[in-house]
Formats: sequence, C-alpha cells, structure tokens
Amino acid sequence: MSGREAFGAPSPDAAVFVISVAAELSGLHPQTLRTYERMGLITPGRTGGGGRRYSHRDVELLRVISDLTSAGIGIEGVRRILELEHRVAALTARNAELQSELAATREALAQATAARRAAAPASPNRLPVLRAPDPGQSVVVWRRPR
Repeated sequence: MSGREAFGAPSPDAAVFVISVAAELSGLHPQTLRTYERMGLITPGRTGGGGRRYSHRDVELLRVISDLTSAGIGIEGVRRILELEHRVAALTARNAELQSELAATREALAQATAARRAAAPASPNRLPVLRAPDPGQSVVVWRRPR
C-alpha cells in the first residue's frame, strides 16, 4: 500500500470518477468521453454493472487530448501523438534497464579482472589461455611481430 492510499487518497490509476465528474474535470462533454472511448483513445475502468469509472490519469489524458484537438490536431493525429509518446516512454524505460545492466556487467568485469591480476600477475609476453569449446574446433591467436 502506498503512502497516498494509507491516508485514504486513491492512487492515480484508481478508477474512481463517474463519467459526469470526469467530463467536468477534463472540460469535455460526457458524450465526447464516450466517443473517445469508442475510438480507443481512452479506456476507462468498469463497475460490475458496466458503468464507466475514470482515474486521475484518465482525466489527465483527456486534458491532453483536449489541448491537442484545441490546437487544431485531428483525432488521428492525436492518436499518433499518444502512440509515439507511449513508445518513447517504453523505450526510455528499456534504455534505463539496459544502462543499468551494462553498468553491472562493467562492474563485474572490473572485479573479475582485478581478482585475476591479484591472483596471478601476468608477464607482458604471455597471452591468456583460450580453450576451444569443442575438440574439433580451433582458435587462432595472432601476435604482432616486434
């Protein structure tokens, strides 16, 4: 349970607003909210009886849609903008994951290299030992002539 829920405030994703309240909060007509739902721009939650319930995030999305359409962008343009923003957010999250994984890999490599150097200091003329994964395969190591 988050701190907001502990004090009785719902999470931003909690579907708590009926359509009339969501329409008032977003500045749109309830029929416009139904139209946007039919078009797939928004997906409100549903009660057991089928009534629509909107979350705070839904209301914010409705405001964004309203701002974009007020700026003269058509519904298909709005759909594309929202799709691209979602894609950017997903790619940003994936990039952060990969950067974290890369940092952990670099740290592990640095620790392994340091442990190897501490265990057996290599002479400058010695190459690391490479073993072929299969006896039928070979590995060729080239050295630069001095």
